Amino acid sequence: MKTLPFEQPVIKLREKIDELEQFTEANAVDLSEEINHLKARLKKLETEIYGHMDSWQKVQVARHGERPTSLDYIAQLFDSFMELHGDRLYGDDAAIVGGIASFEGLPVTVIGHQRGKDTKENVRRNFGMPHPEGYRKALRLMKQAEKFKRPIICFIDTKGAYPGKAAEERGQSEAIARNLVEMAGLKVPVISIVIGEGGSGGALALGVANHLHMLEHSTYSVISPEGAASILWKDASLAKQAAEAMKITAPHLKELGVVDEIIPEVLGGAHRNVQQQAENMRKVIQKSLNMLNSLDEDALIQSRYDKFRAIGQFTE
Repeated sequence: MKTLPFEQPVIKLREKIDELEQFTEANAVDLSEEINHLKARLKKLETEIYGHMDSWQKVQVARHGERPTSLDYIAQLFDSFMELHGDRLYGDDAAIVGGIASFEGLPVTVIGHQRGKDTKENVRRNFGMPHPEGYRKALRLMKQAEKFKRPIICFIDTKGAYPGKAAEERGQSEAIARNLVEMAGLKVPVISIVIGEGGSGGALALGVANHLHMLEHSTYSVISPEGAASILWKDASLAKQAAEAMKITAPHLKELGVVDEIIPEVLGGAHRNVQQQAENMRKVIQKSLNMLNSLDEDALIQSRYDKFRAIGQFTE
């Protein structure tokens, strides 16, 4: 498993424990006392490192190549998922997946950004950066969900919408703007969860929700730290400082009222145990559905409006 620079002390201690355990097994020597002592040190070290990550370290975890994707969580959380394709206008976009599924016996529509886990899949899914047909597919599924009165659950995980020439020619900005307008008025519950990176309008196009939740080590921002550093200080290498200044992590956004609930991650990040992470998410989704399913159509729209009107802070 790929490790991040700040994790090196943990990795070295784990390797030392593995080495002693293998030596014990091979030579019938009792080193249990020393091994237990090292395991206690490891537990303390993991708590210190993973429990006190700064904003830039959380950006690195959110970008981890093995971090679970939308399809990983769909497989864990939902039954009978049937993926639907195409926007009925141009084509299908593999950077957004969506379809019909069952959550705890309740029919739902599930939509999410989808990146790859290797070079071949990343190319096919355009590194999780949707074209306009991806957003139009998402909107088609949302309107279908509204027609059949199914709650909508969205997973946000993208660096941003694809900024290429072809995407702009096919109406990238209009497709995103259309999603924002239409999602604001949907008559069914909408729950969005940021599971990795949530970048710019490409993320917001799935984020106009009644409840917006974030995984503990995910990020949600108008621009990447590198992009912000390039604009503010003409130096992308200052991304670490930008990440802290931008307040893009879950705790910062919870404080600002952007996020409704922070979903705890397994120690070291969601990629360490996708099954356990999915269970953490299941509880929050169920809680949100229980709250939102009790509201009528007008109340759902009003609660969504009130949520976004209340976001942010200002001083005079």
